[in-house]
Amino acid sequence: MFIRPDHENSYREYVQKNLQMAYDDQSGASVETRAEIAQGTQQGTVEEVFENPHAVEAYNLAKLGAEKYVQFLLKNDGAVKAILKIENNDHSIAHHGVNVATLSVALAQKMNMTDPKLIPMMTLGALLHDIGHQDSGLNLVRPVKDFSPEEIKLYQRHPESGFNKVQSQQHFDQLVLKIIAQHEETANGTGFPNGLKDRDIDTLVLLVSTCNVYDRLVTFEHIPKLEAAKKMMIDRIGNYPLNYLQALNELVKKEA
Repeated sequence: MFIRPDHENSYREYVQKNLQMAYDDQSGASVETRAEIAQGTQQGTVEEVFENPHAVEAYNLAKLGAEKYVQFLLKNDGAVKAILKIENNDHSIAHHGVNVATLSVALAQKMNMTDPKLIPMMTLGALLHDIGHQDSGLNLVRPVKDFSPEEIKLYQRHPESGFNKVQSQQHFDQLVLKIIAQHEETANGTGFPNGLKDRDIDTLVLLVSTCNVYDRLVTFEHIPKLEAAKKMMIDRIGNYPLNYLQALNELVKKEA
């Protein structure tokens, strides 16, 4: 999404108006309507950061939105389910980021991870985790096992590419940078790009990584949600903490 400089103020006002409507508990709108607005607004701010990672205002807007988004998800019964029901028909990586962020918040709550400063930062990292795919040109809409050797190399570079793209931007927070760089790492060291193990990976980064793999199965490989959760329990044992996989499976059963 490209915003012309002379349209920036109008765009900011539009985003703020939508944020207020979505997150106003007294608006009278249904949770489903507010969820649609919240999802679209989050996706829009992600796309703007993807296009303009050097823009401090765009990042700060996404950061503020992430804070409000967490509260919306935690305070409104049915919000997570309503968000995850919105189909990603165009296979947008920004929409995928919103799904991963939504799942990460819900899973963190289920795991009793409730730090009021870290959870919004984790959410922002989850929203932006795939910035390395922005310019790759890789067709993501198929199983990774079907990628050619050249495509596998390109795919495995995207965390590092994303990190390199934004590491010099001083407005990016450290946890956000970690999530971008490490969201494909696994607990047993079989992930990429650096083969880190759980002792070397932040707990919240590993949680986002778990949610990321699940939504990749759903969004890009077209595996039904319940089947994807079961597949994680069978195929990803050892890759992620067992309690994460069990909690994710319970969460999907409840919210699917």
